[in-house]
Amino acid sequence: MRILVVEDDKDVAGFVVRGLKEAGHVVEHADNGRDGLFLAASEPFDAVVLDRMLPGGIDGLRLLETLRAQKITVPVLFLSALGEVDDRVRGLKAGGDDYLTKPFAFAELLARVEALARRGKTDAPITKLTVADLELDLLSRQVKRAGQKIDLQPREFRLLEYLMRHAGQVVTRTMLLESVWDYHFDPQTNVIDVHVSRLRQKVDKPFPAPLIHTVRNAGYMLRADNI
Repeated sequence: MRILVVEDDKDVAGFVVRGLKEAGHVVEHADNGRDGLFLAASEPFDAVVLDRMLPGGIDGLRLLETLRAQKITVPVLFLSALGEVDDRVRGLKAGGDDYLTKPFAFAELLARVEALARRGKTDAPITKLTVADLELDLLSRQVKRAGQKIDLQPREFRLLEYLMRHAGQVVTRTMLLESVWDYHFDPQTNVIDVHVSRLRQKVDKPFPAPLIHTVRNAGYMLRADNI
């Protein structure tokens, strides 16, 4: 499952993200309300773990109310130190599906998140990503462009998947390091440039119009302007 954790406390976030990954889930993390809202509104997730008190001008209640106003029905588990009955009621009335107070046992959090995600699976899961004539099959792990099969290494596949999920958006080095390499620091190497270059050789070079673009002083973007 793909799970979004929106939590500003580094220790709590690290504990939850690490545990969810060890349980076999794909996890994205945001440490403030604005980034959390952007991710939740722009990417498909099976569940969201959401702190009530967040920096960035958008707290957990406002973030969730905004999502529900946009008809985004992803199941949300509030994770908060605010444990009074009135606090729990406000969270549930804002559109939350469950509420867990801190401190908590990770086993209980995991069970609740997985139960919410199962309950929320009313639509067919996304199994294929498509941008212009580029197709990525998440089940068979195959990539094709203009009907031609493209062989990718596992890291190249993850990189392309991330770019396609964020098609039309600028993807920064930090985003790639955290989501594709699982680095939460900059190793000060050219590992990203090397892999993007290899990916371009396979995805762009044999075809008339490039899809992977460099955004100067920002990062990369996969877009289909010229298709």
